Parts: sequence; structure tokens; C-alpha cells
Amino acid sequence: MRILVTNDDGIYSPGIAALARIATRFGEVRVVAPDVEQSSMGHAITASRPLFYKKSPITFEGIEAYRVNGTPADCVALGSHLWQKTDVVLSGINMGANLGNAMWHSGTLAGAKQAVLLGMKGIALSTPAGKTEPDFDLLEPYVEKTLATLLENPHLSLVNVNFPKDPQGMKWTRQSVRQYDGRVVPGTDPMGRKHYWFTVAPLEPAEEGTDRWAVEQGYVSITPLRLDLTNEEELVRVQHQELPA
Repeated sequence: MRILVTNDDGIYSPGIAALARIATRFGEVRVVAPDVEQSSMGHAITASRPLFYKKSPITFEGIEAYRVNGTPADCVALGSHLWQKTDVVLSGINMGANLGNAMWHSGTLAGAKQAVLLGMKGIALSTPAGKTEPDFDLLEPYVEKTLATLLENPHLSLVNVNFPKDPQGMKWTRQSVRQYDGRVVPGTDPMGRKHYWFTVAPLEPAEEGTDRWAVEQGYVSITPLRLDLTNEEELVRVQHQELPA
């Protein structure tokens, strides 16, 4: 099995090093990641300038590793083009959870989605990060269990995985869809210039069975996803309505 590993935190992230090392237990691994952080980049692709594919300045314990001056989606498109017959893309381990509405802007998940668009399996993996770096040694057994569960399952093409800081088990989950408070936080830089931070906070508690709920309860959240955004119920409801010519 050929496994392409990418992320949105950049080639220097300890999360991608941990994931690449664990992935070698399941197949041949190559790392292709952004040369700088691309967090919250979503599914952006680079169309206005050329991309460059260069050997990584850091080593990955014998794993071939390259950096790209582009987004996570760029890395998957270019990496799979130059390393043909890639079977699966692993994106992460992201330094920060990708739960609920974060799926819409996650660069980590975009790497996995790009894989599926190109006919490969895509798995995104994330964990909360605060003032201290995640303990990837503590997470390692659950990362390995998760990959063992997902890589051999032919029915799962796109999966979003979130690890709590100290996992107690694993759960199949659905996306938490709740209203969020979008906050704009003003500030002033050292030169006296105004700047702004955009952040969000959920307005309601997480529903049982959702990704947010599982991680809050100490479980690894495993959420099968799909690329088709069609609202089937609403489509059925409106199909009988005539549209203007």
C-alpha cells in the first residue's frame, strides 16, 4: 500500500512526523506537506503561480519527504501526480481539533477530500492543542488502532478522525451541526495599529453521538463523510415546483 502523508500545519510539525512514522507499519510512506503553515486554508488550490516540490530540510526517519509552496490540496494533487499509484492519503495529525463546523474551513480535512476527488481514500486526523504540545506518544496506540480499522475497510473513502488528549476508547460519530457565535475580537499591535481576530464558540452543548460529544467524553471520534453536499430531503420537497423559464 502506498500512503501519502500531508497536513496543513507545515512540514516542520511534530504531528506529521508522528503520523508518518506510525503509517510505515501499514505500507510505503512518502511525506508531501506545505513549506509553511496553511491552517484554516480550506480546500484552496493554487492557480495563479507555479508550485515547487523540494526535498524536506528535515529528515523523517528514512521516509522520503518533500515540501511544497502551496496548500494541503496542492500537496495531495502534486504528490500523487509525482508518486503514481498512491492508494491513500493521511492528513495530519493536526495541532488542533477539527470538529463540527471546523470541517468547512479545515485545511487538514481538505487534504483528505482532495484525495477522494482524485480517486483515493482520504483520512484526516486531528487532536486538540493548547499551551502545551499534544503527547503523540500517548496517542500512538490509538492512531495505530484507527489506521488498522480504516485502511482495510473498502466502504470508507473519506473519514474525519479526532483524538482527545487522553483517549479512553473509540466511537463512530456524525458531524456536530450547531449554531456558533462568530466573534470578532479587536486588538492593537505594538505599532498602535488596529487588528482583529476572528473566532467562534458553540452556542449549544454537543448532541450525544456527534464528534464534539465523543471527544468531550474522552473518545476517539471517527466520522465517515461524503463529498456530495446535496440536501436530499429538500430536493425531493421542491422538485415538483416549476421554475421560471
